[in-house]
Amino acid sequence: MDEEELAAIASLLEDEYARAILRHTSEQPLSASDLMDRCDASKATTYRRIDRLREHELIESYQEYDPAGHHYEVYAATLDELTVGLDDGEFAVSVDRTDDPADRMTDLFNELK
Repeated sequence: MDEEELAAIASLLEDEYARAILRHTSEQPLSASDLMDRCDASKATTYRRIDRLREHELIESYQEYDPAGHHYEVYAATLDELTVGLDDGEFAVSVDRTDDPADRMTDLFNELK
């Protein structure tokens, strides 16, 4: 990861709304509407943070269907661990991501059985 990307991710993680979105979507996939409520953020703020998090592949989205046949987009965190090290004046950054959200949904479903 280059220093420009490191700075962008650090800036993003400094933002309270981005952190809240990551925290909530690490627990379960959520719609933008749910995130607005849980993060106490406006629609514009929520979507801006979602876009930035997706840009850096820290969250993913997929379609979910309700029993009435409607569909909507939900978001799930992919960030599992971010490690920053400093060795001889050079930053070493690694980003560990979780499994694909579809795989996580399958795991959650199987846990409910």
